Amino acid sequence: MDAQAVYVVARCVDYFGMSLFFGGLFFVAVLWPGGVRAPGTRKVIAVGWVLGLLGTVAGIGLQGAWAAQRPAGDFLDLDLIREVLDGQFGRIWVSKALLWVLAGVVLADLLRRGENAARSWSWRIGAGAIMLGVLRVTGMTGHAVESTRPLLSQVADFAHLAGICAWIGGLAVLLFGVLSSRDPDVLALVVPRFSKLAMGSVLLLILAGLVLAWQTVGTLERLFGTEYGRILLIKLAVLAVVLLFAQVSKFWVSKRLDAAVSSGATVRPFVYSVAAENALVILVLLAASFLVTASPGR
Repeated sequence: MDAQAVYVVARCVDYFGMSLFFGGLFFVAVLWPGGVRAPGTRKVIAVGWVLGLLGTVAGIGLQGAWAAQRPAGDFLDLDLIREVLDGQFGRIWVSKALLWVLAGVVLADLLRRGENAARSWSWRIGAGAIMLGVLRVTGMTGHAVESTRPLLSQVADFAHLAGICAWIGGLAVLLFGVLSSRDPDVLALVVPRFSKLAMGSVLLLILAGLVLAWQTVGTLERLFGTEYGRILLIKLAVLAVVLLFAQVSKFWVSKRLDAAVSSGATVRPFVYSVAAENALVILVLLAASFLVTASPGR
């Protein structure tokens, strides 16, 4: 099995887990502390932690197998892992794995104390510190560090990842936590809050993404003439489709939410739109994972 392809999948799992976990934590800490009682919300955050840890740990051996041109099945070879750990990628990725272990402590405290933890400033500061660490470390193995303006690119990369986490993790909690509860009071309180957060998150990731594209690709010739540029175009096309569904959701919130809450009318169209967004963002993350292994063609 091709190690590069499996490594791309591992990076996608890592990105998805990071988005679910930190986006979910942000959602309950800022928008809906009471949501930690909802089984769907707890599952989203817990699954995010598992995926993030597994994707990170698997990525260490798979990156080594890919670099050594060996089969993906050799990713557990101890000699191969030692070689990876001797390099910069290995040291950075081990730091990330340790941060995921610390994130497990934050998760355990949230699951144990529930809303009290989500409202606690000590818990929020701890969760925020780990989130900052994971996002920063993730950016240290991407193309942002190779640009002609590394500081600008790495700040943009951090903002891009933060926007993705807030948006994608929030979408998952919205679908499996808020909408599954079918509580009119919760809908009236949380959905407008998330609508504003989602708009800000999308604007942040788009602006940061434009800076990254400018710094990484640089010219239209490389955008259309390199593998990296073509993958980036595919990512942008899928993102455009996601944003169309997001606009449908935003329209429903602004025009129909109040009526649905007051009359008990169905919110099924909104559920379908949010579900479509959740499905399509996985393709966006997969394209982002391919970009990590593609050469920008500088």
